[in-house]
Amino acid sequence: MRSSILKWLVLFATVLITLIVIVQLYWLIKVYSFEQKQFNNNVVKSIRAVFEDLQMNDNPALNLQQLINNPQTDYFAFKADTLPQKDSLTHYLQREFTDFDVLTDVKLGAYSSKEKKYIYEEYIPTPASRYNIQVVTDLPDYQYDYDHILLYFPHRSKYILGEMNFWIISSVILFLALLGLAVSLFYFYRQKFLAEIQKDFVNNFTHEFKTPLAVMKIAADVLAQQNIIHQPDRLSRYSAIIKNQTEHLQSQVERLLKASAIENRKLPIEKETIDANQLIEQALNKVQPLVEQKNAKVELKADDVKTKIQGDEVHLELALVNLLENALKYSDNPHIVVETGKNETEFFISVKDNGVGIEKKYIKNIFKKFYRVPTGNVHNVKGFGMGLNFVKRIIDAHDGKIKVNSLPGIGTEFRLLLPFN
Repeated sequence: MRSSILKWLVLFATVLITLIVIVQLYWLIKVYSFEQKQFNNNVVKSIRAVFEDLQMNDNPALNLQQLINNPQTDYFAFKADTLPQKDSLTHYLQREFTDFDVLTDVKLGAYSSKEKKYIYEEYIPTPASRYNIQVVTDLPDYQYDYDHILLYFPHRSKYILGEMNFWIISSVILFLALLGLAVSLFYFYRQKFLAEIQKDFVNNFTHEFKTPLAVMKIAADVLAQQNIIHQPDRLSRYSAIIKNQTEHLQSQVERLLKASAIENRKLPIEKETIDANQLIEQALNKVQPLVEQKNAKVELKADDVKTKIQGDEVHLELALVNLLENALKYSDNPHIVVETGKNETEFFISVKDNGVGIEKKYIKNIFKKFYRVPTGNVHNVKGFGMGLNFVKRIIDAHDGKIKVNSLPGIGTEFRLLLPFN
């Protein structure tokens, strides 16, 4: 399974997990709303029973909706034509609350409309109450024009949440399980991606070394012939082949070792004053043999003014060489434009080619170590996928930036932005 397919599977799983979480939250809200309504109904049933027990209503024709008000979420006020004694009211409320499963603390107050005050108040804790009575606020004065009993449930929300323990615990377990699944999927995708990069690196490594070794073996077989000593031109040519191939392999090994040595630390650089135009000329000279081999056209658009920048000349030159080599390797008839420019704070070097280009979806990965843009044949261009990673590390060490503009089939531009200070 390629990482692209796995990426879509991970995306689908992420969307599915998100939907499950949203649905679970929705049902938690619905359950909380249901528990609130159930609590309110139980309180109303308890009040109705108290009415019957204490005969507080002189007009039995009135329904409960006319007798009971719910001025605030945690408050219930019910009309009382006759205010009962505190002990009687407390006793019957406790009994009815127990019968109808209203098992949370309540503070009651008997309000006299004539005296315009509460003639008595009482706090009724449940048998297993764990709450602090001292934190309960005074009862508000709603000033109804009739006598009434006000009930205040200070811990109503906590009680309802307590009744939802099963739902809350099961939801938390589900959330943790989904979170673990999401992390596992991400980790699996990351490992799969790294495994594919590693596999591509091994394939590229094998291909990169296989051809030079095969050429060297053929050249060595020729040099082992007895009559080669009498053919100096042929001897010289095959000796040069072995020498060139050996230097090529040595160069690649040095790149691998250097990349490994600086993998876990910041690239060490030594800044000095550099002539930017001279730096570019040196880099172009390094790739001149490859330019001639591919009959490439290189166009330089540099400022006439000698611009001085602060940087590590060796590393910056290596970064430019890498970009130029890529521009030459990924173009059939290379036409490369190297341009420089500056503003108040930055100096830029642009390397533009007319090569195969890079699809937008791959651009974010091209600076990763060992990553190579997938093509029909991953080995049609030599390399380990380390060049752009090394370029990025060099520019980062200079506190600079790299911008990439590319169109498949048209070409690619790499722009290096280097601060003056």
